[in-house]
Amino acid sequence: MENRFEDWYSQETLQRIAKLDLLRATWFDCFAEKFEKSSDVSDLVSLWNIESIEISDLANNSEAISYSLAWRIMWFRSHWRLSFATLKDESWEIQLVFNRWNLDINNWFNPSTEISLDWEIIDGYSFLKKFIDIGDIVWVKWNLFCTKTGQLSLFVRELQLLTKTLNPLPEKFHGLKDQNTRFRKRYLDILLNWWVKEMLQRRSKYFKAIRDFMDWEWFTEVDTPTLEVTTWWADARPFVTHHNALDMEVFLRISAWELWQKRLMVAWFEKIYELWRIFRNEWISHEHAQDYMQMEVYWAYADYQKMMWLVKNMYLYIVDKVYSTRKFNIRWFEIDFDQEWEIIDYTQIIKDKLWIDIFNSTEEEMISKLNELWANYEAWNRARLVDYLWKYLRKSIKGPAFLINEPKFTSPLAKSDIHNPEITHRFHVIIAWSEVWNGYSELNDPIDQKERFEAQQALRDWWDDEAQMADWDFVEALMHGMPPTAGFGVSERLFAFLEWMSIRETQTFPLVKSNN
Repeated sequence: MENRFEDWYSQETLQRIAKLDLLRATWFDCFAEKFEKSSDVSDLVSLWNIESIEISDLANNSEAISYSLAWRIMWFRSHWRLSFATLKDESWEIQLVFNRWNLDINNWFNPSTEISLDWEIIDGYSFLKKFIDIGDIVWVKWNLFCTKTGQLSLFVRELQLLTKTLNPLPEKFHGLKDQNTRFRKRYLDILLNWWVKEMLQRRSKYFKAIRDFMDWEWFTEVDTPTLEVTTWWADARPFVTHHNALDMEVFLRISAWELWQKRLMVAWFEKIYELWRIFRNEWISHEHAQDYMQMEVYWAYADYQKMMWLVKNMYLYIVDKVYSTRKFNIRWFEIDFDQEWEIIDYTQIIKDKLWIDIFNSTEEEMISKLNELWANYEAWNRARLVDYLWKYLRKSIKGPAFLINEPKFTSPLAKSDIHNPEITHRFHVIIAWSEVWNGYSELNDPIDQKERFEAQQALRDWWDDEAQMADWDFVEALMHGMPPTAGFGVSERLFAFLEWMSIRETQTFPLVKSNN
């Protein structure tokens, strides 16, 4: 059988396993259970102004202030009397200095100047050189000092091996460069590339900022099912699976659970949101992933214009909390969230720029215009052709902007304008020519909703598998009465835009194809 872990058996790995066997034979603990850190490296870096001191003087100074910290050896250079290493934790890195005559080794936190192995007795300094490798996680203690060249260092008096690593780390400058390898071994990508860790920390702040803003505005966080018998709202293909206990086909949700939350609006809730994962069985691109985080919010007695005000304030809150700036370079555009947010009319911009009336122009005229523009398209139906026309125009819009007045045939769940029923009260946020999610004045007329579901079902019958599925149980819920409601959704795609990275790059563990 082919060995799936052949990289474990490199020459260096075999050498490390041999060291581990020797240490275990003498009851040396190579995998500690716990450790109490007293300091982070960043705590010591804040003491940069320590007076420079000779190492020989420090070695004989038992009264110096002592510190203890732990993490991973990232670099090591050994000499006869002195050795130098770099210790890096999640906060920073610092130089370690080891002296031949002043190093004790701890085993179960019993310091000793000598270590007894089956075949010899060695001093602490020899133990360091023989058994500690780059990548090992260690505890060190004591004195902090500054070298004559101004480098902050830790003069190590005691060392404890906390975790013995068996696989060497990739070489820093020629290691993980292939994106697929970086995603597959994301733990190494984070370990070796400091900017990846900082990006993931900002990702955490991004979702926290969303929750903090919604909580501040007195919205209640709710949770709704991940497995559904009907997929709703989004134009996307679902993942399909079988529920064994109930013996039926179910779908992983493709939206932020719109119709479940609107049921809660029927049931007395007035301000709710949910932030969790959704799944779409479609293409991979710079802006699209199949498994990602999304937030959706619903607000009773508000319309889409009031929701636009809330959304703008939320976006400003996010960029302030995560980035401390409102200016970004995204897709070669200079984006300033402080500027006036433009309002763009969907139907009017297509008419003004392309001379196409989305309600009266024929499908043949739309196809002719798309061919004239050399635009990629698939001539499925009128709604799709109009969407392709808009996507062509969208590439010229810098933003931030709000897109409004979308047609009903592309927005089956949005409320129609009372004066022009073919136009809906829906909006999109546009940043660097991408739609960074959208909101509605929600449809609460059950008869209208029923007719739209029927129209979407007709599209599915004509092989449009991204059209809406009908949910008659939701229509029944609407018949019990849902108050005027506005809704909005935003996903981690906004974070990817602010970072100007692909959405997969900003995920902690992007899905990659199996090696099997």
